[in-house]
Amino acid sequence: MKTPLSRLGNSGLETSLLGLGTVKFGRNAGVKYPSAFELPDDKSLASLLSLAADLGINVLDTAPAYGSSEERLGQLLKGQRHDWIISTKTGETFDGKNSAFDFSAEATRQSVERSLKRLKTDYLDIVMVHSDGNDLELIERNEVIATLDQLKQEGKIRQTGFSGKTLEGALAALKQVDMLMLTYNLREHREGEAIDQANHLGKGVYIKKAFASGHLVSGSGEEGQLSSFRHILGKAGISSIIVGTINPDHLKQNVRALCQASAGMV
Repeated sequence: MKTPLSRLGNSGLETSLLGLGTVKFGRNAGVKYPSAFELPDDKSLASLLSLAADLGINVLDTAPAYGSSEERLGQLLKGQRHDWIISTKTGETFDGKNSAFDFSAEATRQSVERSLKRLKTDYLDIVMVHSDGNDLELIERNEVIATLDQLKQEGKIRQTGFSGKTLEGALAALKQVDMLMLTYNLREHREGEAIDQANHLGKGVYIKKAFASGHLVSGSGEEGQLSSFRHILGKAGISSIIVGTINPDHLKQNVRALCQASAGMV
């Protein structure tokens, strides 16, 4: 049993339809999950990453705002860099208590350089703008996307992206970036139009909060996962559905449910 493969738009990158979100690798404060959790040790994370690879997952999603996630991945992925498609973000940082946002050209470049060092790599597959919610304002008044384009030309980034919070922001960003990360689940459908537009333009789409940070599937077992995946896969053009977990059993359940949902779409 392995997760099906998809494509990141017209980029040429082949992505696993299920991706692993890594918030819980490095941050357990100020998160919105149904229950509290302890950060796992390195041995547990190494085992989880090995399991993910065995299940056909090749997409990892991280961010500077995910605490120590980038640094831990950098250590854990030694010798495996080319086995993974790694996405990170820029614009938001987290000091353990509060988030801060900076979308200036200088901060963007510093953020990418820092991510390269933390992840111990000389290139990043995807860097997305990590929006503060003021999507249109940050697109129109900041140099963040232009700076990411420069870094792409320098070979430090393969694809630029936008992880926003509004339909208007997603549609505006589509004119300037290579791919989007959107919220789309059984409760939240507002950004569905942006998925359709991205597919029309041949641009990739990552789905975030597929289970509404776990609230949609809490206590519902695999049936909740299956319903969620079927709903999302009703949209054409999905590159990867990013689901965060540090529980091996949950990861296996996610893959089983996704395989069943995707098989039903054929």
